[in-house]
Amino acid sequence: MITPAGEKTDIDTLVVGGGQAGVAMSEHLSALGVPHVVLERDRIAARWRTARWDSLVANGPAWHDRFPGLEFDGFDPDAFPGKERVADYFEAYAERFEAPIRTGVEVKKIERNARRPGFAIETSDGELEANRVVAATGPFQNPVIPPIAPADSGITQIHSAEYRNPGQLPEGAVLVVGAGSSGAQIADDLQRGGRKVYLSVGPHHRPPRAYRSRDFTWWLGVLGEWEAEAIKPGTEHVTIAVSGARGGHTVDFRTLALAGMTLVGRTKAIHDGTATFEADLADNIAAGDENYLSLLDAADDYAARNGLDLPQEPAARRIPADPECVTHPLRDLDLTAAGVRTIIWATGFNNDFSWLNGNGLDKDGQPRHRRGISPDPGIYFLGLPWLSNRSSSFIWGVWHDAKHIADHIGKQRKYLIHHRDRKRQTAGTSKRQA
Repeated sequence: MITPAGEKTDIDTLVVGGGQAGVAMSEHLSALGVPHVVLERDRIAARWRTARWDSLVANGPAWHDRFPGLEFDGFDPDAFPGKERVADYFEAYAERFEAPIRTGVEVKKIERNARRPGFAIETSDGELEANRVVAATGPFQNPVIPPIAPADSGITQIHSAEYRNPGQLPEGAVLVVGAGSSGAQIADDLQRGGRKVYLSVGPHHRPPRAYRSRDFTWWLGVLGEWEAEAIKPGTEHVTIAVSGARGGHTVDFRTLALAGMTLVGRTKAIHDGTATFEADLADNIAAGDENYLSLLDAADDYAARNGLDLPQEPAARRIPADPECVTHPLRDLDLTAAGVRTIIWATGFNNDFSWLNGNGLDKDGQPRHRRGISPDPGIYFLGLPWLSNRSSSFIWGVWHDAKHIADHIGKQRKYLIHHRDRKRQTAGTSKRQA
């Protein structure tokens, strides 16, 4: 427990963050008998409830996007649970093993102790000391809005983390900047809500939602893609467009355009009420097609080599013709004339580990680690993209990363226990000899 009024209490391991990463970490530490406390500034899995739009569902089916020890009770394994159901899942999971999670407590500052092991931790509820710290705050910390955003445009501007539904926005058209999973789904949600939508599409991958009766998560699994340990060169800024909405469907930007959405290239600048776009829309759409078809090819090859009796799906390879907005793309858009009164920036997040006070961080404030284990002793990171492989920021991937980190903590504790016991033995021998 945290002791208020300036008094300090010692714990073995502090886990910061009570989302999917913190719950997974707590489970593995509990299984190893490692004393620990998880501190969460809000409630368990709060971001699933408060930093997502109303219609959001998980991007993977229930059989796949879960921890190994608990299924989504009473839920179709092939369906996509909504955000509230996912948050409830993590709360229920934590209750199963009585996870020592303290909610409503924010970690403000961590200092490494001088000339002795461990860390001094300042929280909103008092101070404590811990031998080691696991930063399990995840990748969605600070919403990023690029510097091209106009400061005084008279247009409502929000980040995708603030979007809930079309009704919260002023009447009029919407420009959505960013076409990863969030941008594509929000743009679709707005169009279905009756809005005119302009979607700024950058480089992306768009896997099939399902192919030959198997979800794309299954295909990535059997093809070994989830175990990829590094981003392929040249794809560092490529987003993934996939959706579980309305039972799950393949994101196809041409289909969105044929339904009335206007696709534009990457947003280059917004100045004096005019948005200008890069001349890269057709190339970005074509590259997304190439990625899509390459997965179909790999799936067909795997099925043939392994004799899988899966139904053929020739229709999956039929790519619609390019709509006019792709063949004759807009390079400039007068936002007022187009009736655009809102810009939604689906432009991602960056990390904020300032509370670590440099511990485990490089000169740019980013984590230094190998598979979550920092070279700065006693500091660990969990829940970050590509922590160990492609699956690391996903529900099942974070569970396996947590096990690796917990095993390392368990081994380190054994070394320290051996040191303590040897010190006691030496002290006891000295007394007897005296």
